[in-house]
Amino acid sequence: MPITQHHANLIQDCQELNQFLSACKQTLSEKRPSKIVSISWEAKSIDPLAVLDKICQPNEIHFYGEKAKQAEAIAAFGTAIKFKVAGTHRFSQVQQFIESCLADTTAIGVLDLPFSGPHFFCNFTFFDEDNHSDSPFPSAMVFLPKWQISCQKNRCIIISNIIIDRNLNIEKTCESIWEKYQQINLTKTLKFSNLDEYKLALHTKDVTDKTNFYSSVLSALELIKQDKISKIVLAHAIDVKAPRPFHLIHSLHNLRQKYPDCQVFSLSNGKGKSFIGASPERLIKIQNQELETDALAGSAPRGKTLIEDAYFAEKLLTSQKDRSEHQIVSDFIFQRLSKLGLTPQKLPIPGLLKLSNIQHLWTPIRGKIPIGIHPLEILAELHPTPAVAGVPRDIALKQIRRYEKFKRSVYAAPLGWIDHQGNSEFIVGIRSALIESDRARLWAGAGIVAGSDPEKELAEIQLKLQALLKALI
Repeated sequence: MPITQHHANLIQDCQELNQFLSACKQTLSEKRPSKIVSISWEAKSIDPLAVLDKICQPNEIHFYGEKAKQAEAIAAFGTAIKFKVAGTHRFSQVQQFIESCLADTTAIGVLDLPFSGPHFFCNFTFFDEDNHSDSPFPSAMVFLPKWQISCQKNRCIIISNIIIDRNLNIEKTCESIWEKYQQINLTKTLKFSNLDEYKLALHTKDVTDKTNFYSSVLSALELIKQDKISKIVLAHAIDVKAPRPFHLIHSLHNLRQKYPDCQVFSLSNGKGKSFIGASPERLIKIQNQELETDALAGSAPRGKTLIEDAYFAEKLLTSQKDRSEHQIVSDFIFQRLSKLGLTPQKLPIPGLLKLSNIQHLWTPIRGKIPIGIHPLEILAELHPTPAVAGVPRDIALKQIRRYEKFKRSVYAAPLGWIDHQGNSEFIVGIRSALIESDRARLWAGAGIVAGSDPEKELAEIQLKLQALLKALI
């Protein structure tokens, strides 16, 4: 991707920042009236969640992601530049926007550490035409944040992204950036008392009656019997009312403590609504042209004892119904990646991904990405996978619209980032909730295949919903 890079740690004070931005402004021309400058500083250990709490403003768009087990976290907020789009070509249009931005980007500072350099944060809705006026998020949005704070183990990076144009007041901009940079550097680690003291008396209500879910499953099973579909994922949603507004940072801290094996995430629309969750499902991870993705389908609870846990695991591994559901997802991903020219590799039989309250059949899939294939091209091929939609995909999507009496919005859709080198990571927004003040909507789904039982599928969904409910405070 085109980008001008300077690796030296050039900016040490406000005066040097002023000199550098002034020099950048002088390079503008009629053909290129603006440019992006991205500055990366290495920093002492900082908790990105603490920065999100102390520095990010309620009316700012933000993205937050953390994998506690890997000691990896990222927070991005404020908007240097953003782009919204809807329709069937949304992935390619977002790709074109990112590439056009990078063509006019200068990156300086520490660029050889993980998460350094400019990152573009993207989110999509489940359906490509989900662009209603009351939708909390657009069908596709990408933004380059004003600030990004990332940590991997003990290496932390602070990034400031600035749009330079002829009207920019360099002196005021430098003062503002340097003041915010120092505030971030001085952010103290979050200290929580026992969060159980803040547990809320939550009132829950099904968005649609459970009998609607039962009848939908039975209807889907009839379609499977008629060989019209082989799998469909049906979701159930609940609305939650709390006696006081939810505390976003407390809920995220709860999630990262309770589910260290998952990707804890938060996406804010800057208008009072935040989409949060703890997703076990990585859609893609790309590092140095190496792709990692996962087939994740087939579920069982965790046992209360080692013996009970082993019993559930063995039952899952030998379940024909769950193995069939998992194979559908694995084959789909394999075929889609092959279509793009990859030679994916996977194990012949699935293993287990054990989370704190649930375990899944899991097949990691790896492959080398051919030159010229963009992460968003892969995303467009994979979303939605049979893990959240069904097979055949088009028929399954049509039936999901028919059965589900609520909007999925960003539920079960991709969210993540792409950096200036083409590295990226996207997860699937499942085990998730949309929070606004003292209200929340939670979603969870179950894969319906031949042999599915409506009551067991609803029980699986309830298990997934309870995991998130326990974290909301």
